[in-house]
This record gives sequence, C-alpha cells and structure tokens, in this order.
Amino acid sequence: MEIRIEKNPTQQRLKELGISHWPIWEKEVSKFDWHYPEEETCYLLEGEAIISSANNKPIRIVQGDLVVFPKGLSCQWEIVKKVKKHYKIG
Repeated sequence: MEIRIEKNPTQQRLKELGISHWPIWEKEVSKFDWHYPEEETCYLLEGEAIISSANNKPIRIVQGDLVVFPKGLSCQWEIVKKVKKHYKIG
C-alpha cells in the first residue's frame, strides 16, 4: 500500500479534480493513529505532517501536496505544523 504524492499540482489539475468543492479538515499539532477504510485524496492548503506506516518509510507532506492514501492503510499522523486540507473519500 503506497501513499502517492504529487508535488505542487497545477491550478488546471486542481480545477479538473474539483478540489475547491471538497470539504475542509483542520487539525492542530498532534500525533494520532488513523485507518483508511476507503481511498482518500487530499490537498494540503497549510501545514506539515509526517505519515508513518508499517509498509512505508515515513513520508513528509507539506502545503501544496496532493496526496492519495490507499484503501486499507493504517498509519500514524504526526502533525508538525497545523494542517488545513481539502479531502475527498472514495
């Protein structure tokens, strides 16, 4: 299960995905476990986090990253700087 990251997608790409219409999620600096029962795509508007899982080396995500978390992934989030992201499940 690989986490996919697209660094700084173009405005055209973001528009094609309809990201501005996705819900927004925000979280303060913290550390927590998370499981993805469905695939989730998110676009970081602000912040920085380190995502760790048994199957992957730790991955740092930052403002401007478009990230796809695969269905079934269990991981730990360590939010280093407050995160604000658009997200879409499924």
